[in-house]
Amino acid sequence: MTGSQQEARAARTAPPGPPRRATLRLLKQLFTDRLALMGDNAEAYGDVVRIAIGPKAMYLVNHPDLAKHVLADNAANYHKGIGLQEARRALGDGLLTSDGETWKKQRRTIQPVFQPKRISRQAAVVAAEVDALIQRLAAHDGPVEILHEMTGLTLGVLGKTLLDAELGGYETLGHSFEAVQDQAMFEAVTLSMVPQWVPLKKQLEFRTARDDLRRIADELVEQRLANPVENGEDVLSRLIASGSEDGASRERMRDELITLLLAGHETTASTLGWAFHLIDEHPEVGERLHAEAVDVLGDRLPEHEDLRRLTYTVAVVEEVMRLYPPVWLLPRIAQADDEIGGYHVPAGSDVVVVPYTLHRHPEFWTDPERFDPGRFDPENPAGRPPRYAYIPFGAGPRFCIGNSLGVMEAVFVLAMAARDLELRKVPGKVVDPEAMLSLRVRGGLPMTVHRRERTRRAEAA
Repeated sequence: MTGSQQEARAARTAPPGPPRRATLRLLKQLFTDRLALMGDNAEAYGDVVRIAIGPKAMYLVNHPDLAKHVLADNAANYHKGIGLQEARRALGDGLLTSDGETWKKQRRTIQPVFQPKRISRQAAVVAAEVDALIQRLAAHDGPVEILHEMTGLTLGVLGKTLLDAELGGYETLGHSFEAVQDQAMFEAVTLSMVPQWVPLKKQLEFRTARDDLRRIADELVEQRLANPVENGEDVLSRLIASGSEDGASRERMRDELITLLLAGHETTASTLGWAFHLIDEHPEVGERLHAEAVDVLGDRLPEHEDLRRLTYTVAVVEEVMRLYPPVWLLPRIAQADDEIGGYHVPAGSDVVVVPYTLHRHPEFWTDPERFDPGRFDPENPAGRPPRYAYIPFGAGPRFCIGNSLGVMEAVFVLAMAARDLELRKVPGKVVDPEAMLSLRVRGGLPMTVHRRERTRRAEAA
């Protein structure tokens, strides 16, 4: 086959996508509205889209079968991609950014900490942390910044359940991780063409944040080395034991801790922020959550077994993650040529599976923009879409290791908050998504707190 014939064949098998003349519009969306960039092109061109911006081309994948191919069936061909590559400057080669044998070893080291039996034993710790949060919220007279409170909660839970450590003294953690996300996304959308030495405010804040995260990780390791836990099952103990066994450097331990701190708190905090927003928008959902919490919990704290009884609360969490998946983008880089949906994808291409658009695919979701927890009614399993049409925790070998802890934490928060409180957005607050490494509420979420009475439905009748 001649060179011209090969080029013609490649052109015939390339996915559809926006024309070159749309470059300026695409660049604007890349900077200002990444969700629209993905959603508009999926709607216009189908389930495999080639989006060329400047010298780079990105392949958008938006079908359950094709997501399965990239994330599971041919996962070995796809390494971590855009956004996560840039985040490596702060996270190093932690579980979120590493690949190959390094990733496999890290996963084996940490996996036992997330075993279902161990997570179930942490339910009392999670419930106590949530109870303290509810009491703090109830004591507020004026508006409270919910996202700040959720970040504090999730960091506290992470410290006690996974690290066997107190993180309450590290108040800069949340801000530092925001700076890391901002810089990683800035480098991704500018194709890393802005030198890192340029003293932009964003880059200066990133350097300060990176140093802060490294300091905190080093302090946590030093504290554990000074006070070892015999036969410790927590992440710190396992990392230290693993390092002593294979001579791994302190730097690798630091990378793992920083990654765990980010991934372990950001996704759940983001999910809870969106949950409180959606419940405020749909008061009938809040009423039903309240009734279920009163019926199931009464005046006590939740236990792990309550996850089977709080069925509506679990459905609300699942529907929140459908509309606003905390990990809205799963970026990969093709290591070798591949074929996706009948289209040629060259080696080195950026391939992105986008849960945000996949979870709104009209072929698999009825009225996909509507908030409807009934989609996840356990008594109507036939109504659920195909497995890979709903992937809030990713899929395949890199399925989120902390999903069960995150769901338990979110369910406990919503149940206990709905039982005792009603949260209302401050009038005039506009809620928009901000697509960074996670999908968060732009500019925070101020809400007012109102007490509820714990009245059972039967008593009320």
